[in-house]
Amino acid sequence: MVINNEAESRYEVHVDGAVAGFLEYRTIGDVIALVHTEVDEAYAGQGLGGQLAKFALDDAKARDIKISPLCPFVAKYIDKHPEYRVTVR
Repeated sequence: MVINNEAESRYEVHVDGAVAGFLEYRTIGDVIALVHTEVDEAYAGQGLGGQLAKFALDDAKARDIKISPLCPFVAKYIDKHPEYRVTVR
C-alpha cells in the first residue's frame, strides 16, 4: 500500500505494516519536486520503487500540479512511461 505522508513530505510504501520505502518531495507553489527514492534492502527487487513513482505521478496529475523529477529513479521511470511527460516542468 502506498500513502502520502504529508507530515513527512514523502510518499511511503508499506508492506505488512512496515515502511518498506519512500519517495521524498518538496512542494513549491504548483510544482512538486520529487527529490529522493529509497527502498529498504530487504524489499529490493519487488517493484516497490516503481509503485512509489507511479503513485506520486498519479497524485500530481490528479491534483493538476507539475512535477520536477530531481530523483534519477523517477526521471528514469518517466522515460519508460511517456504518458507522464506531460506533467513534467
